[in-house]
Amino acid sequence: MSLVSLFALASGADAIEASGADRVVTMDLHAPQIQGFFHLPVDNLYALPILVDCIQGKELQDIIVVSPDVGFAKQARKYASSLGVSIAIADKERIAHDEKATILQIIGDVKGKTAVVVDDFTISGGTLANVSEKLMEQGARAVYAVVTHGVLTKGSVERIDKSPIKQLLITDTVENQPVKFSDKIEVVSVASLFAEAIKRIHNRESISEMFS
Repeated sequence: MSLVSLFALASGADAIEASGADRVVTMDLHAPQIQGFFHLPVDNLYALPILVDCIQGKELQDIIVVSPDVGFAKQARKYASSLGVSIAIADKERIAHDEKATILQIIGDVKGKTAVVVDDFTISGGTLANVSEKLMEQGARAVYAVVTHGVLTKGSVERIDKSPIKQLLITDTVENQPVKFSDKIEVVSVASLFAEAIKRIHNRESISEMFS
């Protein structure tokens, strides 16, 4: 995480506290350390239960969960455990300093499998598209993608549409009205999780029990 990002996070935390908030409820923080920027309680919720239910509802055959990089492997393993399937990991390398990554290989046997790529967020859709292409090269039957925060920018939907991804599932944590979605993108609501968390906070009940 760059110094600029750290400064922005610190400023954002200070702004939220200055506005009078006495507690923060968020979802799938990109880095757990973000909680340390606040001087007030932070409850980090997880979209995994709702997204897993959505995946199961599609009745996909021979699923394998795929982490887009080593850094997300731990969280991807939680998806795999919840679905009762195995995991594969994309090995990627950033050669230049422009944040663009090259997918070198997929670690794990994906041949004949329905690959479900999971991640916490996507902006350009580039990593998802590149991973999906490599998965198909290595014999995957089909590729789906599941992301908590769809921070989609200009050109991202077109990039996803041109990729082998059959469907991209995102939650409604981010407003994307400026970007028109295609039929490939399905939005899954996590409002019920936030509602339950707010109710538990009001009743002074445990938040962690929601994800036991």
